[in-house]
Amino acid sequence: MDVRTFRARTMHDALRLVRHELGPQAAVLHTRELPRGLWTWFTGARDIEVTASAEVNVPSHFSDPGPSPTDDEDAVAEMESTEHELGHEVTAAVGLVRLPALSEHGYRSRFHGARKEQLSELDSLVEQLSRGREQPQRPELPESLFHLFTDLIDAELSEEFARELLDRVRSGASGDDLNDLMLLKARLARFIEEEIRVTGPIEPAPGECRLVAMVGPTGVGKTTTIAKLAANQRLREHRRVGLITVDTYRIAAVEQLRTYADIMDLPMEVVSTPREMRAAIQKFSDFDLVLMDTAGRSPRDEVRIQELKSLLHEAQPHEVHLVLSAVASLPQMQKAAEKFARVGVTSLLLTKLDEATGLGNLLPLVRSSRLPLSYITNGQNVPADIEPAERRKLARIVLGLERIHA
Repeated sequence: MDVRTFRARTMHDALRLVRHELGPQAAVLHTRELPRGLWTWFTGARDIEVTASAEVNVPSHFSDPGPSPTDDEDAVAEMESTEHELGHEVTAAVGLVRLPALSEHGYRSRFHGARKEQLSELDSLVEQLSRGREQPQRPELPESLFHLFTDLIDAELSEEFARELLDRVRSGASGDDLNDLMLLKARLARFIEEEIRVTGPIEPAPGECRLVAMVGPTGVGKTTTIAKLAANQRLREHRRVGLITVDTYRIAAVEQLRTYADIMDLPMEVVSTPREMRAAIQKFSDFDLVLMDTAGRSPRDEVRIQELKSLLHEAQPHEVHLVLSAVASLPQMQKAAEKFARVGVTSLLLTKLDEATGLGNLLPLVRSSRLPLSYITNGQNVPADIEPAERRKLARIVLGLERIHA
């Protein structure tokens, strides 16, 4: 059965589309109101969606001696007037309605008489539907909050999350405060800070060999991130650092990390079995820090995820950082966080901030994953372009008050 959906600003326009596409014998199966994008939040404007078919046999209340373009236009105009008077609940309550085909030979008066009778019934129905149901009017949005809303949307924050934050800002502001854009922006930054948890930098305890593993999807920059961390711990913190890689799947992955190890004069072990893992950890037992590189796994690859879980279970790392790219979509990052959670992830590490157009995905990500953020990276330079995550700085970046420099 051919069922089609039409969307327009008014019922008048929607019914014209139905008649134009499906003909005068089309049956309206369903109608409903739909929000008109984010502007519905400000203006309350809504569109009309009509589902119709030319193949459904719905008996008409009227004779069908033949179509008349002139009478068609009058009928549609009258239906539009009815919509204005009774509201869109009319069409939603009617259900199946046959669009009448009118005759130019004496059927105009018959149509109007039957239409008035039908409208009287619909008027009674709408009155019943409206009892006890008053549509609350959304208060007008102050200009300052509107600016904040557009800033959050520009930062690629979802409309739902942006509304939630602005509602929190508005609920704690007095009338005069709502006109102070800088005050509102500072309050908004504080709410964003509250959404972000951080771990601080990696800090091996004296006399402890701290094992830190990096896991994540392919192409997020795990190996480069390990090189940055190793260089900073070795050159700036003057700690003894060892490297372990289990990334034996990717072409040249071992050589890439070995190149970094040779430049920094760091020992490195290649591991592919649980036995080799135990031996490597024993070899580095008197080191301050051991950084473990793992092969990128697709969140959809259950077998590889299980293999990674087994290796990490053997290693028993103190920290497991899930490395994600800031340029990935929110669903991709949330899916990765969900799948990698089973390997014992303790924190998030966000890379490629210099390539991202906004950090709006960060807030829903940390909320859904319930994981703190450890580090952020903003370029490919080793040992630069990495820093511990700071809540205030990240909040300012989200709001566009501060920029990440590559």
